[in-house]
Amino acid sequence: MTLRLNDFDYPLPEELIAQEPARPRDHSRLLIYRRETGEIRDDHFYNLPEWLPEETTLVANNSRVEKCRLLFDGGKREIFVVNRLGDDRVEALVRPGKRFRKGRTVTLTDELSVEVVEVAEDGLRTLKLAVPLDDSRYDPWRATPFPPYIRRNESLAESYQTIYASDSGSKAAPTAGLHFTDRLIRKLREQGVGWEEVTLHVGLGTFAPVKTERLEDHTMHSEWYQIGREVADRLNRAHHLTAVGTTSVRVLESAVGEEGRFSPSSGETDIFIRPGYQFRSVDALITNFHLPKSTLLMLVAAMTGFDEMHRIYRHAIRERYRFFSFGDAMLIL
Repeated sequence: MTLRLNDFDYPLPEELIAQEPARPRDHSRLLIYRRETGEIRDDHFYNLPEWLPEETTLVANNSRVEKCRLLFDGGKREIFVVNRLGDDRVEALVRPGKRFRKGRTVTLTDELSVEVVEVAEDGLRTLKLAVPLDDSRYDPWRATPFPPYIRRNESLAESYQTIYASDSGSKAAPTAGLHFTDRLIRKLREQGVGWEEVTLHVGLGTFAPVKTERLEDHTMHSEWYQIGREVADRLNRAHHLTAVGTTSVRVLESAVGEEGRFSPSSGETDIFIRPGYQFRSVDALITNFHLPKSTLLMLVAAMTGFDEMHRIYRHAIRERYRFFSFGDAMLIL
């Protein structure tokens, strides 16, 4: 079966796109799907310990979201910092693009300006900053990089961080982890469920739209990841791994060797997991409900099977689950 981009489309009522998280976090809903039987069950996230295999180890991405959006003139001008190339040089998406032409110096405030050094084919700009990016003079203009389907609301900035976020560098939240609370993690540990943390700084590789009809023609942007020595050693002793989110899947599947063992490593990964992929390390997955035609949805379909992915999503829509970053979760067993 040859799958194309439009095969990953689905109709979603706009009112199901969550604009705020559940409160408390672990009161979001949880869909449970068993691959062996095709059974679908409905519950709440605070009951996660009842569904996980007792011998499993949860693997979560501890990356922290940067305030990488710089908004000026009430949001009419924007610099979205994608990569830091140095203290005073960045790669960024900009708006409006016509004002950021190669060779031009753009004044942002009385104290801040940038010079456009290069413009890539995909619109990404290389900018030289008159003031280093870490300078406090940027602070009034920094904003949380909420996705475009969430109305900008800085009062939700901390809600867009996992409670265990520690290593700053992501351009979007590893959203499957947003459902965890300290109380729930303690309960999981008391039950004997393991907890390990890896790092993947979410960037263009995760949220860039797929524009090619043939999936094999899509090029993933690389994202930096790290898995420490002690974590790798403990994962090698684990009996069963449940990835918390698609970003954790990408770390685990990038760091595992052909023989199925993990090595401490760090670097860039551009792994593109889609139907037909054979998982080498991940046994189960906790994930949110993803955008149509996204690489995240393709990863889910690789784990559930293409037809089953669509059946699960039809069930979630019929049962009025909340979708995307602040939405509900599902557990694939």
